[in-house]
Amino acid sequence: MKAFFITLACSLTTILNFAQTSEHLTFKGVPIDGTLNQFVTKMTQNGFTNSGTENGKAILNGDFAGYKHCVINVSTLKQKDLVNKIGVLFTKKDTWSTLSENYFELKQLLIEKYGEPSDIIEKFDSYQPKDENLKWIYVLANNCKYISTWQTDKGKIQLSIENNQGSSFVKLTYSDKINSDIIKANAKDDL
Repeated sequence: MKAFFITLACSLTTILNFAQTSEHLTFKGVPIDGTLNQFVTKMTQNGFTNSGTENGKAILNGDFAGYKHCVINVSTLKQKDLVNKIGVLFTKKDTWSTLSENYFELKQLLIEKYGEPSDIIEKFDSYQPKDENLKWIYVLANNCKYISTWQTDKGKIQLSIENNQGSSFVKLTYSDKINSDIIKANAKDDL
């Protein structure tokens, strides 16, 4: 009888572990899947605050990967209300040294978790400035391309330096493969 209960407990543990394994890319341990409201609820349980939900998108605020005051954009396929992409915008920076430090620290953490990036572009357009101030000017003029991409079986992760109307920041994007493929299939149906 004791052997029966041990076997039953082992079987249930295996089944529960298998059920928790997701085929989707995860964000903070949560599969990038489900409706916008379901995903936002899980994120608020993880400590994020919801700043608004509209037109298939949600904006959350909170701390991420040891960085304070991040903005998290959650995107869906509007016609299906299916979450497929998460964008993390880290706090804006006002010098090249703080911006690049942010980028390279996050890149190293991602390498430790996912291995070497499958694609890297780290350059300034047409000229490689040596001076920190000149690098900053290139960032503000959108002449800076720093992008590291990890292609995984579950989706794509991309780290980049961004400049939007004079605000420069590091952005980290998670795109779930399964749900992105569903979006592509829907787009092809429209063609």
